[in-house]
Amino acid sequence: MLYAAGAYILWGLFPIYFKALQYFSPLEILLQRMVWALAFLLIVLALRRQWSWMGKVRRQPKVLAGFAASAILLSVNWYIYIWAVNNGHVVDSSLGYFITPLVNVLLGFLLLHERLRPIQWAAVALAAAGVAWLTWQAGHLPWIGLMLAFSFGSYGLLRKTAALGALEGLSLETLLLFPLAFGCLAAMAWHGQSGFLHAPTAFKWLVAAAGPITAVPLLLFAAGARRIPMSTLGLLQYIAPSLQLLLGVWLYGEPFGGARLAGFVAIWSALAVYSLEGFWQVWSTKTA
Repeated sequence: MLYAAGAYILWGLFPIYFKALQYFSPLEILLQRMVWALAFLLIVLALRRQWSWMGKVRRQPKVLAGFAASAILLSVNWYIYIWAVNNGHVVDSSLGYFITPLVNVLLGFLLLHERLRPIQWAAVALAAAGVAWLTWQAGHLPWIGLMLAFSFGSYGLLRKTAALGALEGLSLETLLLFPLAFGCLAAMAWHGQSGFLHAPTAFKWLVAAAGPITAVPLLLFAAGARRIPMSTLGLLQYIAPSLQLLLGVWLYGEPFGGARLAGFVAIWSALAVYSLEGFWQVWSTKTA
């Protein structure tokens, strides 16, 4: 449980890290993150001598195609999140990760033909009412939260059926993204648009830290997920968006008035209904 909680706490503190990188554009942060994450992951793989999965990928083009799709979704999710944090939308980004579990349920119903129980439908409807309320109050859809939720939910859906584990999967995704990231960074440097080349040394080290900052929570999560029940993991996942929300409101002073709070309360209520129903199903199964 400590492994998983540690992962979610680190993910919840991500706004502090990305706010510190405001010296760079969101696009450059994304590209640098891809490069440094791959560098760190290759070191981890080398230390663990964990290379056998590469042969499986070479022999199965469908696996490669699936991870190419998940890599695109991951880069979209990363970019939206980085942009949101560095443009004063930390609260909006937290909304995305609050509703992701319910988006997962909806995607499972639409794409995997999973049957939803009545209480699960009620939770989805309650969350939809919260999103509708936030839309009416703001005059537009909470697109940041929705795009984060659907991009990460779709990413999770692809990874759910993937042939590789967490470490190998992220390594392959960053490996596939590396040529594009390196090419774009080289082009930016050629045209004198690279913030990294002209940044103070402290900022360069801060950017390089994106490697372990990206990979360490993932490794902690993988270690925790193997050791605790999915129901416990499902509750722990709310640590990250809760911390992000608190940072957005208390540290960065983003608006969070009564009207906005009402929309979040509807979504939190939906999560409570969904979680309690899941616990009831687990308990009923064990006592049957």
